[in-house]
Amino acid sequence: MQNNNTEAVRNSLIYGVHDRPPFIEALFAALQHLLAIAVSIMTPALIICKQLGINLTDTGYIVGMSLLISGVATFIQVRRIGPVGSGILSIQGTSFAFIGVLLAVGQSKIAGGASPESVLPLLFGLCFVGSFIEIVCSRFIKPLRMLITPLVSGVVVTLIGMTLIASAMKSCAGGQPVLDGFLAGNIDVAVVQHNLALAGLVIVTILVLNSFNNRWVRMSSIFTGLLAGYLAAIAMGKVDFNALAQTSLIAVPVPFKYGFEFDFSAFFGISLLYLVTMVETIGDITATSLVSGEPIEGDLYLERVSGGVLGDGFNSLLAAVFNTFPNTTFSQNNGIIQLTGVASRYVGYFVAAILVVLGLIPYVAAIAALMPAAVLGGATFLMFGTVASSGIRIIASQVIDRRGTLVLAVSLATGLGVSFEPGLIKAAPVWMHGILSSGIIAGGLVAIVLNFALPGSPAEYLNEKQPEVGMKPDLD
Repeated sequence: MQNNNTEAVRNSLIYGVHDRPPFIEALFAALQHLLAIAVSIMTPALIICKQLGINLTDTGYIVGMSLLISGVATFIQVRRIGPVGSGILSIQGTSFAFIGVLLAVGQSKIAGGASPESVLPLLFGLCFVGSFIEIVCSRFIKPLRMLITPLVSGVVVTLIGMTLIASAMKSCAGGQPVLDGFLAGNIDVAVVQHNLALAGLVIVTILVLNSFNNRWVRMSSIFTGLLAGYLAAIAMGKVDFNALAQTSLIAVPVPFKYGFEFDFSAFFGISLLYLVTMVETIGDITATSLVSGEPIEGDLYLERVSGGVLGDGFNSLLAAVFNTFPNTTFSQNNGIIQLTGVASRYVGYFVAAILVVLGLIPYVAAIAALMPAAVLGGATFLMFGTVASSGIRIIASQVIDRRGTLVLAVSLATGLGVSFEPGLIKAAPVWMHGILSSGIIAGGLVAIVLNFALPGSPAEYLNEKQPEVGMKPDLD
């Protein structure tokens, strides 16, 4: 049956995985991918830098490196260099999954007296070391999927979305400093109202465009929403382009530009998220193989999955070396493949080249870095809600019996409880502070432990065919 389905999909494609479309057609297909992913690639770096208070110059540089490394990472994935890469049209970009944990680590250090820029070596150091987890795990795909089952993955993804919504709400108000000033009575209510109006404009624009039946309109909804909010902010005098005068003509990638630090107490959360990312990537590569008319079982499939996960890990290592945040395969490109009928991995070369060029032009990243927090907050408000709903869909795809209900109840309660009352961390032993600093870490750890400790073996997952296709949420 699978062979028949695979052949049917392959026959419906205009260009298969190994076909070479003409230049114009390949470029057009690549631009469709870029339209769907460009904003998502820059957003995690923008959120982390704005929330931590990183200066504009460093923010622009880090955002630019996100674009550049995503281009290099995409080339590695589609080209497949030795065992590294899937060899199909797997687009790479900065992952949303790590935002909450990295913010928790950074804000904890800043609360202790560190400057915003001084926490960057630690963040990149944690991401660098953590990438080796995914690199090693790529050699042991099947047994490790027993550790992070869809139920556990669903819990973690749901917590990622739910815990980040608070961050999005702060951005909608204008950012943490504006919100603090407003609550202290130092900032006029009109300032916050204007910011909320900007965020509302972005949200409404995205919602309206998403209601259209035209797929091109829907795909560009986030980009158009941000553009509408940005233009409105300019008209309101909230954007100062004078800062662009100090922007250099070209960005020079510098390995470990900010240095390298490591803190084992903050490392656990990062390691957990790399495991979750691994499982998500398996689902994404499965979906890409399916829509490309390629097999989703057998030796070739397993080779692609293993190479794709290895590529994920190596590309995240590369991202940390060049001062940006972990990469992962993007799920949006699967819809573009279906829409265009172009599954050729050579399109990925065009995507990679354009991303690298954009990353080397500082003005692109600088303009994005100047985006007011309220505008970005409007988009992330919807994005993080989508992440949470994706986690719920993963959970709903499983049979939730009494055992599963207990895992869900305790892990979600733990994760959300830690997020709602972070002050209770002080009552825990010092060695647990790193684990309890994030609801994602705490809830994810509880889910893993209960999944093994409660009666009923998670090993049953390995003996059943799981719905891998579509399992990857929109964390990118």
